[in-house]
Amino acid sequence: MAKKTVKDLDVAGKKVIVRCDFNVPRKDGVITNDNRIIQALPTIKYLLENNAKVILMSHLGKVKTEEDKAKNNLECVAVRLAELLPGTKVTFCPVTRGEELEKDVADLKDGEILLVQNTRYEKGESKNDPELGKYWASLGDVFVEDAFGSVHRAHASTVGIPSNIAENALGFLVEKEVDMLGKAVDEPAHPFVAIIGGAKVSDKIGVIENMLEKADKVIVGGGMAYTFEKALGHKIGNSLCEDDKVELAKATLEKGKGKIVLPVDTVIADSFSNDANTEIVEGDIPDGWMGLDIGPKSIELFKETLDGAKTVVWNGPMGVFEMPNFAKGTLAVCEAIAELPDAITVIGGGDSAAAAIQLGFKDKFSHISTGGGASLEYMEGKTLPGIAIISEK
Repeated sequence: MAKKTVKDLDVAGKKVIVRCDFNVPRKDGVITNDNRIIQALPTIKYLLENNAKVILMSHLGKVKTEEDKAKNNLECVAVRLAELLPGTKVTFCPVTRGEELEKDVADLKDGEILLVQNTRYEKGESKNDPELGKYWASLGDVFVEDAFGSVHRAHASTVGIPSNIAENALGFLVEKEVDMLGKAVDEPAHPFVAIIGGAKVSDKIGVIENMLEKADKVIVGGGMAYTFEKALGHKIGNSLCEDDKVELAKATLEKGKGKIVLPVDTVIADSFSNDANTEIVEGDIPDGWMGLDIGPKSIELFKETLDGAKTVVWNGPMGVFEMPNFAKGTLAVCEAIAELPDAITVIGGGDSAAAAIQLGFKDKFSHISTGGGASLEYMEGKTLPGIAIISEK
């Protein structure tokens, strides 16, 4: 069933609580990348244009101590919002409950914004404390979920508020995420190729198992590939490996016979450094050496596997892409996906999204997810509580 979106709501003159993802990177209190704020603007602008009183909520960083509170104060986001929305009054409330917050909400006029302090200042946020969810809900008339990076968490601000506000909907950002991931994962055009990389089998085994049910081919690369290589009886030297997952990898390889595509050669290094000595090997990796990227034959094999694909979902890099000498595999996969004609191509957030953007491929994909954990759980076939709670059309 389709979920209600912000366009299905009458918001004029109403107090609209929007859960955003303003978990932005900062250095010395200064925002270093405002992409998440930019992504939230379409929903915010729509609400302002339709005369809503806009109450924005978000978490920022991890908050366990008073020092964390000072470090993760959300005020810097209010400053940036005011710059991005000239002519719009943006008020910042430095508290998460009480008289000051309630007064700021009461003073809000149509077409104005109130940004509430970091939701994680409240201990009950991550526990989805029922009283907290009810209190926050009492501040608004309508709730809009637009933080895809948080919808896999059942927190007070993602699930508690909409549990207590009947009028709720998805914002444009989450609507696009659900639409694009749904097209790719739930209704793929075939041939469908999934590419799963990254460090750990334990993080991605659920995705691999779900993709084996849906995809025509599942390419496995990155650090996790060495656990599979060990399961095949190959020597992997000092490469990354989860020894307690070797039997699971064996069972997965058996289940995915004919579907799972593993690297056939490896760029190995004698230390974990961009300046390490390197070689390319097929088969066993000698002791004292570690695999840090896929080799040229693997790149060709993966390109052949991708040839003609109509749907591609990619989650996780092929090597240590942060080091230029071990970024070739990830770059080649990026290029191969970007050059596919008429294919739906989706990157599932996290490191692969960072790699695609860093390597200059931001505009070459159908969709780059804004939520690593949420997209990963969607690809696993899990229910995302922050979306499940939103009303059906």
